[in-house]
This record gives sequence, structure tokens and C-alpha cells, in this order.
Amino acid sequence: MSNEVLEAVRGLLPEIAERARAVDDKGRIPAETIKELTAAGVFRMLQPARYGGAEDDPVAFYEVVRAVSGACGSTGWVTAVLGVHSWHLGLFPDEAQREVWEPGPDVLAASSYAPIGRLTPADGGFEVSGRWAFSSGCEFADWALLGGLVVGAEGRPVDFMTVLVPKRDYEIRRVWNSMGLRGTASDDIVVERAFVPAHRAMRNFDQAQLRTAGRKVNTGPLYRLPFGTIFTTTVAASVIGMAAGCHDLYVARMRDRIRLSLGGGRFVEDQFAQVAVARAASEIDAAILQTDRNVREIYEYAVRNEKIPMELRLRARRDQVRGTERAIEAIDILFKTAGGNSLHRGNVIERAWRDAHAGSVHVANDVEHALSMYGRGEFGLAVEDNLV
Repeated sequence: MSNEVLEAVRGLLPEIAERARAVDDKGRIPAETIKELTAAGVFRMLQPARYGGAEDDPVAFYEVVRAVSGACGSTGWVTAVLGVHSWHLGLFPDEAQREVWEPGPDVLAASSYAPIGRLTPADGGFEVSGRWAFSSGCEFADWALLGGLVVGAEGRPVDFMTVLVPKRDYEIRRVWNSMGLRGTASDDIVVERAFVPAHRAMRNFDQAQLRTAGRKVNTGPLYRLPFGTIFTTTVAASVIGMAAGCHDLYVARMRDRIRLSLGGGRFVEDQFAQVAVARAASEIDAAILQTDRNVREIYEYAVRNEKIPMELRLRARRDQVRGTERAIEAIDILFKTAGGNSLHRGNVIERAWRDAHAGSVHVANDVEHALSMYGRGEFGLAVEDNLV
């Protein structure tokens, strides 16, 4: 299958790569970059066709995410999360979708899904308050998807929901100062007693059970897919792309390198360097092949409108976290063998190493938790988790 958006994005990659150091130094992605990616159709790939989207195959989206992440980790990460939110919005009731996209098809939403917020039931909806961290790319969004706990009459949590809040009802606090993914500007979002109508709230349990209101109006296979597969694989795709981009840069830069130590000689003649490149390439290929395979198989079930086996959903999570782990293993190999020059701030290998490690600590990449879920399933034990 052709990927027209990927072809358009490839033309943008040299400039995105050229801007990467400034993005890292300034802690911000230029608005121009987001405009270019928007014009290329990236953020509409997973958006409902009813609202100007492409309703594309998710694997095609992951190809784009990996390509952008290989050029600039921060830009790729923001591309990933803003792009997948267009899919998530398609799971909400149509009234919510209409509010977001009625002004135009290029409206974006940011997120912070951790259940930080306090949701108090009110007439027709909820009163929402809280402060959420790690909202990547929020400055480019007009809406935010925020996690929260519904508080009952006794003050105890009774449910876990995601609410959709317009920019007019929240404040962005610029606090982001990290060792990696510095350009994502993953700042804090603050909401104080904002009213959210019921149609802009979705139970996470219903989402995990694939019974969201959005499926009634967005009837294509894309919206029959589990959040626990699509979102988590999006996060992994960005980290894998960072490793793949680092590998390509490493090979290009090391071809002409002459060692100043260990007896000198051409770097490429060193058997240990050759083995390092092979190991890194194999880990990256394995990560891509496994994650793409799983999503394709799940998508095929959705196309046939058949129930997606829990075994496959668990396998997708298993290979998604292992994909991230493989990417980190690959980038560690490259970083360690690149020599002392890779330690200099601003070096592309150093920056990719920082970005990939920062992305790997996202909750979606919790290796032990995801592998434990898979193991429970293999042993016939019940698996109860909203992120599967």
C-alpha cells in the first residue's frame, strides 16, 4: 500500500532535522513545523472521514511517526501524540466531535491521561478541577483530553474517566525542563471548577470494553480498535523511530571516521563496530516487525467486524513494550561505541539517546507491567487493565 502522507513528510525531514538542535535548545517546536505537518495531512490520518479525516490504516500512521522521530525526537513525539488524539476523539459522542471539528478539520487536542483530576457530578455533566503534567505539544492544541476520578457523595472515587476540555477553560503553566524530549514542551494544564457536559466525558472502562458512543457514528474498522493497542503503539513507534534515525546517522558519520586511539585505523574496519551496528539494526527491525504485525492482525479483525481475541491484545502490549526496550538497547549500543565525541551536547547521537530514554519512561512503556499481564493471560489468569 502507498503512504501518500509519508511521501509528503519525507520532503519535510531535512528541514525538521536541521531545526532539531534549536528545538532541543529552546525547548519548543516552531509553529512552522506543525503547520507543515498539518498541511501534509499527518494529524488527519486517524481522524474520522466525517470530519475531514483520512481514517487511514494505523500502521501507515506509525510509519510517519517513526520517520519524523528519526529526524527530531521531540517533533516526532508531538506528532505521535497529537496525531493519535484525532483517533481518540472519534470514540467520543458525535456532539463532542462536532464541537471540536466544526470550526475546521485541523483542530488539535493535547492530553494528560493520568487520573489527576477531580470530577464532581453536576447537573448534565461534571465539575472538573486539577493540575495535569506532561501535556506534550499542548501549546498547539485547542482542546485537552484529561484523566480524572469521579468523586461520589462520600468523597471517594467511584469511576475513572477522560474528559474533553476546551482551551478557554484551562491554563497552560510553562514548567517543562527535562533531560530529553526537551522540545515537546510537555507543560502543565490547570483547570479550576470548569463544567464539562456529559457528552464530553467517557468512561475508561467502556473504552477498554470497545463500547464507546463514537463507534455508532464512526462505523469504520479504525474505531473498533482498542485504545490499549493504538495509543501505546503510537508511543512506542516514536521511540523506535528515534533509534532508527540514530542508527542511520551513526552509520553515515562513522564511515569516514579515523580512530585516534586503540592503534588508529578506520572505524569501519573494527569488527566490534561492525557487530554493534548489526545488533542495533536487528533490534530495531524486530521492534518494527513485531509491532506492525500485531496492529495489522488486530486491524484485520476490525475490518471483518469480529471480536479481537484478548490473547492478541495482550501480545500487542507485550511486543509494544519489548519494541521500546529493543529500541533502547539499540541506541545504547550505538551511543557506547560512538566514542567520546558523542558526549558533546548537541551531538545528534547524544540527543537521540536522551530523547529515546525520556520517551521510554512513559507509562505506556512500563515493561514489567505489560509483560506481567501477558504472563497472566498465558497462565489462564484474569487480566483486568484498561490499557490492554
